[in-house]
Amino acid sequence: MKKKKKVVYINVVCNGSTGRIMCDIAKEAKNNGYETYCFYGRGIANQELNCIKIDNKLSILFHVLISRFGFNGHGSYFATKKLIKRLKEINPDIIHLHNIHGYYLNLKVLFNYLTNEYKEKIVWTLHDCWAFTGHCSYFTLVSCNKWQKECFNCPRLGIYPKEYIDTTNREFYLKKKLFTNLNNVTLITPSNWLKSLVEKSYLNNYPIKTINNGINLNTFKRIIDFNILKKYDIPKNKKILLGVANIWEERKGLNIFLDLAKIIKEDEIIVLVGLNDKQKKLLPQNIIGITRTDNQTDLAKLYSLAKVFINPSFEETFSLVTIEAMACGTPVLVCDMSAPKELINEQVGLAVSKYTAADYYKAYKTLEKKSLDSSLISEYVEKFANDKMISKNLKIYEEE
Repeated sequence: MKKKKKVVYINVVCNGSTGRIMCDIAKEAKNNGYETYCFYGRGIANQELNCIKIDNKLSILFHVLISRFGFNGHGSYFATKKLIKRLKEINPDIIHLHNIHGYYLNLKVLFNYLTNEYKEKIVWTLHDCWAFTGHCSYFTLVSCNKWQKECFNCPRLGIYPKEYIDTTNREFYLKKKLFTNLNNVTLITPSNWLKSLVEKSYLNNYPIKTINNGINLNTFKRIIDFNILKKYDIPKNKKILLGVANIWEERKGLNIFLDLAKIIKEDEIIVLVGLNDKQKKLLPQNIIGITRTDNQTDLAKLYSLAKVFINPSFEETFSLVTIEAMACGTPVLVCDMSAPKELINEQVGLAVSKYTAADYYKAYKTLEKKSLDSSLISEYVEKFANDKMISKNLKIYEEE
């Protein structure tokens, strides 16, 4: 009888976009006969899987504190030692890393084990750029290319992971030392855009494969239900310009929508999902703010009733919300600065190359005139089906 392979997954969370991706792969791996273990740092466990929390709240808070002074990835020592002990007990055939930043792992402890003791396959899915910089997860907005040679004088210290002291030069060389001596590793990027960046970084000696993220097309599909408008107090007689984000930070383009509110017509309204309470209080009357929701059916209904989905984010390594909107038959507008531009063509939307509200509004009116076929938009997204993404990941597990 063939030995059942063991796969260990490690990610900062079990929910949210990266958590769902990890858990979807783990569920299908389990269905295919793998023995799976999911280790995570924060939040809640996925009840369908063997999920094990790595760190505790007090340890994470201490890790956050020391990170402010330039020691991100240097906390959680005992939690990571405990993780290594469990890994040795499990003796996995594959360790699949996802986001290893987020104040829950000690990088030296983890990578000393992966480099010097663990001899089996490592798969590492990069969901952002953190693995090859001295600090930040994204740098496109500030046009910084220091990471290609040597990070220093970081222009993004105030952005996650927030720091008060610039230690980016030290951390760049530490991460380079830790991350470039792994054996039998395959890197996965969700877009060709991110792959092109990795190829310019110190990680470029590893094999890199692009596997697009996927979505559940049974959940994200066209659902016309006007009751959703009543639920969120959205007027029935308005054309909806929709934006969705997990966190509306600077790079996501919230200011674009605030400016857009000044120029849209009376029969149009902006709906933004994912805002916090403080952001909602700052909105003009023609923007309806909705806090973050895990109700994917509600989200599909909102996508389906929108005239256009606008993603003005300057920095994305993929963009699940863009393909979710298209799966619901809604045309999309994206910023052409990063990965979303490679997800679309003229049959489903437009990539905007100038980044003002007026440019987005002009592009929206162009799409409106084109009257794109919602069924064709939905069909286009079939290539981003979850099962396709998962099967490509599982194929890597079986490669020698």
